[in-house]
Amino acid sequence: MGLFASVNGNVVPAEQACVSVLDNGFTFGDAVYETLRTYGGRPFHLDRHLERLRASSARLGFGAPFGDEVFTRRLDELLARAGNEESYIRIILTRGEGDISYRFDRVKGPTLVMVVKPFEPPPERDYAEGIALGIAGVRRNHPRALDPAIKSCNLLNNILAVREAQGRGAVEAILLNDAGEVAEGASSNVFVVKNGAVATPPLAAGILSGITRRVVIDLCRGLGIPAREDTLLAADLLAADEVFITSTTKEVAPARTIDGKPIGAGKPGPVAPRILQAYREYARRHAR
Repeated sequence: MGLFASVNGNVVPAEQACVSVLDNGFTFGDAVYETLRTYGGRPFHLDRHLERLRASSARLGFGAPFGDEVFTRRLDELLARAGNEESYIRIILTRGEGDISYRFDRVKGPTLVMVVKPFEPPPERDYAEGIALGIAGVRRNHPRALDPAIKSCNLLNNILAVREAQGRGAVEAILLNDAGEVAEGASSNVFVVKNGAVATPPLAAGILSGITRRVVIDLCRGLGIPAREDTLLAADLLAADEVFITSTTKEVAPARTIDGKPIGAGKPGPVAPRILQAYREYARRHAR
């Protein structure tokens, strides 16, 4: 059990894994990634994550020279070697090894790295009591500067926001877009509940199409909970009956406060826990 990596199919303990210092992923952040977790030892919606990985790399003008079956086989080998009860999975695809220049014709690649480690779920008190969120002063990258559909390994925008939020005692940072609208969390999507209905910012707000976000919207409709994509402002978060965030690792996490101000009754309401239960049941059924 432990932390293992696969570099272009070579599986080793993570501390022994090597990628060239000339790799464009290291020198330029010229890489894309996906984060997954397992349920019952099997990756959840690997198909959707690989679809998004390919879409991200295509926007950067490179891609994997093989099909999903190779990704799947390599990941299966890595998970078997690690032997974790449940695993956190990071898949990284870079343009490849270059010469620290913009001469992309000289790059040899791509480079495919997969890393797994034992999955550490958030503490149950996060779901029972809710988490603290903070609205970051740093804004989400403008879509005309960086396409939000690219899940890039360059996460400086997110890091700046998270460090700011953590400095104020928050678990997750909420970023606004250039228009001052709610975009997304640094590593999550944001939802509000008002009068029993759920709303989340549209993709046009400049956000990544979250896989958990998509599942949650579908689950809400199946549960008879009205769900829509709508423009949200910071004031809408504070006026909501409930706020929750969604991500691969956090699943559906209710918020307790935003910038120290209580949301609703200052504790999780009835809607988010209901969605969380449905999500966990769905995830167990759809882990490959």
